[in-house]
Amino acid sequence: MSRSVLVTGGNRGIGLAVARAFAQAGDKVSLTYRTGEPPRAATDLGCLAVTCDVTDSAQVERAFNEVEAAHGPVEVLVANAGITRDRLLLRMAEKDFTDVMDTNVTGVFRVVKRAAEEMVDARRGRIVLISSAVGLLGAAGQANYAASKASLVGFARSVARELGTRGVTCNVVAPGMVDTDMTKVLDGKQRAAVLGKVPLGRGAEPAEVAAAVRYLASEDAAYITGAVLPVDGGWGMGH
Repeated sequence: MSRSVLVTGGNRGIGLAVARAFAQAGDKVSLTYRTGEPPRAATDLGCLAVTCDVTDSAQVERAFNEVEAAHGPVEVLVANAGITRDRLLLRMAEKDFTDVMDTNVTGVFRVVKRAAEEMVDARRGRIVLISSAVGLLGAAGQANYAASKASLVGFARSVARELGTRGVTCNVVAPGMVDTDMTKVLDGKQRAAVLGKVPLGRGAEPAEVAAAVRYLASEDAAYITGAVLPVDGGWGMGH
């Protein structure tokens, strides 16, 4: 059955790979992007692209209204939109911290709450939050990002407990090093340092993360909720 799927931050990287995976499976996919023109990749995939800054509640409401008008109520939500503002703690401005938390945590709260309203009425739904191995391991220079991604675990498990009796699952995917624009800013030495701690010795392809997301949104995962699924090549084992 074709479902209405919404991927936030779906214009590139992991989000785009997730949108592609659902679209290729025959779902009706919508994705959000923050500024500029609709991403060409969305058009090529036949996805509905809507502008939405998840730090703005009015934009979140407008985006959901547009998606619902085109595809019906959201049945699968993938909360992927996120930012980084990497700084060492003693050099980190308070705004660096609060901006990351507002996008990566409060932004997730906004979209999950809005999607859950319809899911609860329908008594079914799949919510998948994109966290990070960094949220479990910590990383120098990423106290804000790590805090935001760790927060998603507690948030997801609380949502899972609240909505489980209504047939709604909420799970977390925690990628490690993934070959995206976000990780391309690392120089060769930084990249080698991370990969040296990964048992599989390589970064993930975005499609590998997308496969984990699709699994958690599938009927095969109907009895999985409140889980954290690492896609990190073993980097975060034991956390």
